Amino acid sequence: MLSAFDTFVLGTVGSLLAGLGTGLGALGIYLLKRPSARAEDAMLSAAAGVMLAATFFSLLLPALDRAELLTTNDVAGVSIVGAGLLLGAAGLFMVHRFVPHEHFLLGKEGPESRRMERIWLFVIAITLHNFPEGMAVGVGFAGGDTANGTTLAIGIGLQNVPEGFAVAISLLSIGYARSTAFWVAMLTGLVEPVGGAIGAAAVTLAEPLMPAILGVAAGAMLFVISDEIIPETHRRGYETVATFSLLGGFVAMMYLDVVFG
Repeated sequence: MLSAFDTFVLGTVGSLLAGLGTGLGALGIYLLKRPSARAEDAMLSAAAGVMLAATFFSLLLPALDRAELLTTNDVAGVSIVGAGLLLGAAGLFMVHRFVPHEHFLLGKEGPESRRMERIWLFVIAITLHNFPEGMAVGVGFAGGDTANGTTLAIGIGLQNVPEGFAVAISLLSIGYARSTAFWVAMLTGLVEPVGGAIGAAAVTLAEPLMPAILGVAAGAMLFVISDEIIPETHRRGYETVATFSLLGGFVAMMYLDVVFG
């Protein structure tokens, strides 16, 4: 049985390695030309599929299992997890509403801020994506469940590869140098170990709250998928490609969960 400290370290390191996937993807700008709009939508949708599968198989199902053990009542267990899910989504919604940020295709959201450079609006947007992902990895190692945590870290890391490439390409398209685009994309992924440390610590210090915490992470990820990624990949006429790419990403993550779980 792993100690609380070991669980915390595993959650933090796992989320760090997953976050480095963003930098790995950003390296693509040195090797490839800018992808077509069709390819961009396909990559982002595949990433959404990975996130969606991770939400169900690595967060919600373990949360429901643990809630059932804690409460011995199906209704109470589902209610706890459901409340956490809604809280996570609501929290990210409030951040989206009140923090200035910018989507890749939809443009600015939140209060206008003329003083903020375009680059920082992109950084904030990607941070909103990566923080709950890091938290998800951190709580995935809860209770010493290294198999579940490893599966989630691998899945999120793979999902971060196309995301990092998309970030770097977007920055490159508005005039930034390749080196700048790479390092900004790399740094946005490093917010994940922060979320991972918080998630791992919260679970370690409050084991009975783990079903709700897993639900919060799942809700935040579902909000990102529904509010950000899916709408942005269905606006340029490639809805069918985006849909099947999402399904492909979902199946890939499901496979990882079965093999490594």
